[in-house]
Amino acid sequence: MSNHGAEEAGRRLRRLIDLGEDKGGTAMRGSVIVGGIAVLFALIVLGSWYTIDQTQRGVLLRNGALVEVVQPGLHFKWPWFERVYKIDMQTHTFTFDKMESYSADQQPANLKVSVTLHVATDKVPEMYSRFAGDQQAAIGRLITPHLNQEVKVVFGQYTAQRAITARAQLNADAAKSLTEAIAYDPIFVVEGVQIEDIAFSPQYIQAVEARMQAEVAVQQQQQQLAQEKIKADIAVTQANGRANSVRAEAQAKADAIRLTGNAEADAIAARAKALTDNPQIIELTKAERWNGVLPTTMVPGSTVPFLNMAGH
Repeated sequence: MSNHGAEEAGRRLRRLIDLGEDKGGTAMRGSVIVGGIAVLFALIVLGSWYTIDQTQRGVLLRNGALVEVVQPGLHFKWPWFERVYKIDMQTHTFTFDKMESYSADQQPANLKVSVTLHVATDKVPEMYSRFAGDQQAAIGRLITPHLNQEVKVVFGQYTAQRAITARAQLNADAAKSLTEAIAYDPIFVVEGVQIEDIAFSPQYIQAVEARMQAEVAVQQQQQQLAQEKIKADIAVTQANGRANSVRAEAQAKADAIRLTGNAEADAIAARAKALTDNPQIIELTKAERWNGVLPTTMVPGSTVPFLNMAGH
């Protein structure tokens, strides 16, 4: 029970006594005193019990001196002599805006950085004895100076482009650097460092946009060249196809002419051979074709054409 509670209980007891005196009875006065003592005792006993939540740790003070760290649960403290201060053990995130820094390629930037941490369970006494449990004061003393320095050092190892494309690695390196920096005084456990935003200068942003536009233009030209090459390949393929078709047609005609000529030549050769082997075949042909009529006109001095019957 606090001193304020005890004073309030005393005032109540005094009012009860005064009430009994006003009524003027000794018995009444005695009963009022007994009742007041009982109420005071109840208030003192009930006010001496307290609880520590699972997300907290308690610092038990006896006459202002730290006695022990109280774990979660229900506990009792002596009234007037002891009091308890509760330390928050939950994880919290603290944000730092406009942290000026330079990249490895000398690009200025304003960083928005957040740190996620909690009080180390074995450092609760120090948290109270040095900062009276005030986390903001502890953050300002232990985290902020190191964070400013370590983030700038780590960010300075990254080029502007890599700081954007490799953000996860940048965060991991910053968290590791901060953890190592506070290792000599580890009241807090750093769970992570997050570089939430990187604001570069307008000139750098314009340069990046111009470079990206140039890269897009190059990519478009490459795509156009690729499309033209595809069209050219298609045209060549189609031309080759037509040429092959014409060539095949001409070859077919040439082959047909050659075959026809060869057949005619073979036929002539066969007739010539037949005439050579059978000289009388000419006379036989004449006889077969003669209709038995002599010519009606004759050239003077010429002989009358007739069949050569020699050999018959």
